[in-house]
Amino acid sequence: QVQVEESGGGLVQAGGSLRLSCVVSGRALASYSMAWFRQAPGKEREFVANIDGTGVHTVEASSVEGRFTISRDGAKNTAYLQMNSLKPEDTAVYYCTAKPGMKSGQFWAYPYRGRGTQVTVSS
Repeated sequence: QVQVEESGGGLVQAGGSLRLSCVVSGRALASYSMAWFRQAPGKEREFVANIDGTGVHTVEASSVEGRFTISRDGAKNTAYLQMNSLKPEDTAVYYCTAKPGMKSGQFWAYPYRGRGTQVTVSS
């Protein structure tokens, strides 16, 4: 059974940085696409970034492009979300997800999901 667990969230001042980690257990990560989504209080869940099984192809949402970078380390079965120049509007619960095959921008397409990690950016 595949399990997904995020870590690295916390409280940071605007302009600061955080790196989220996502460990996938139970399967070889290399065959899985990964994605990060986030949900702020009172708002719908939104796509943040995804990466394919090779780690070569990535997509970031326009709201985070140039500030956030998704990457992966197949040897560690871990994906990362490096978040720089954080803004108060980045405050949300961040969810890591995984799926076999091609990456997607849709949360429902990822059958394996973590419980989320809180990121709070103060102004």
